[in-house]
Amino acid sequence: MSRKKHVFIFLFAATAILFSSSPTVFANSSASEQESITKIVWQIQKADYEGDRPALQRLYGELSPFLEGKEFGSRVLYWRGFALWRRAINGFNENVDKKELEADLRQATQEFEQSAAMDPTFVDAKIALGSCYGMLAYSVNKKDEAEMQALIGKSRQAIAAARAEAADNPRLLWVLGPIFWNIPAERGGGQPKAFETYEKGLEIIRSKKAASNDPLDPTWGEPELLMSLAWSYLNRATPDLKAAEQNAQAALALVPYWHYVRDILMKQIRDAKTKQNATSQIVPTIPMKPNARMDTASDAFGSRDAH
Repeated sequence: MSRKKHVFIFLFAATAILFSSSPTVFANSSASEQESITKIVWQIQKADYEGDRPALQRLYGELSPFLEGKEFGSRVLYWRGFALWRRAINGFNENVDKKELEADLRQATQEFEQSAAMDPTFVDAKIALGSCYGMLAYSVNKKDEAEMQALIGKSRQAIAAARAEAADNPRLLWVLGPIFWNIPAERGGGQPKAFETYEKGLEIIRSKKAASNDPLDPTWGEPELLMSLAWSYLNRATPDLKAAEQNAQAALALVPYWHYVRDILMKQIRDAKTKQNATSQIVPTIPMKPNARMDTASDAFGSRDAH
């Protein structure tokens, strides 16, 4: 056999091996990439609960190398946005400069916008987008009326789209809770409506814990719904401190290292209980003048001098 034929056979065999094995090679590469992204996503969620804002900023950047991949692109964008969204929320608990919070939220909206554009069926990106626009409208820095209305309009649009596509998404219900809390009952809101929304979200998420097999799809929500119930019981018109503590403890049972619940919300509940106990121990007294007669008339109309 000539040397040319040897070379031809070798190249043919090498090409055949390459193409026959390429699906496995690409599959392994894809799985490896997904595993790397999933590890960062887990770290983002942990940093959120820990209130570690520097880590959230760092992990946001660590997802950058995975932005080009079409297979996971929408989810990578979502979790980048999530890191900044939660960085801002944690910042509210630390009195961080509102310009910094605004910058985080504005960048988060860009990530969520791109995520939703890349995968129009991805409802969670729209949910988070609506929340971020709402925070930008109401929670950070004063804005002129035109800008305020524009942000409110974008928030409503994103929330409406999510409700139309997945009204029972528990993360949507978590975002809707505070909205109902701040809307008067005559306009479809009110505190009872907020409680109902959180309870519904909790019921749904507990019944659908294995709804997705994709580790990059959001499944968070149960601890957040419990936290919101705890806060709501503490702050409702007639506080229920026992229910507030029970829900906060249930959230900590799921995430023992949650900084906000463990170190801030639980302290607020304990302080409220202390104040309530102190108030209940005060025995009311009726001021009386010396020698006042406590007969029926004085009981009814106040004490009077004896004659």
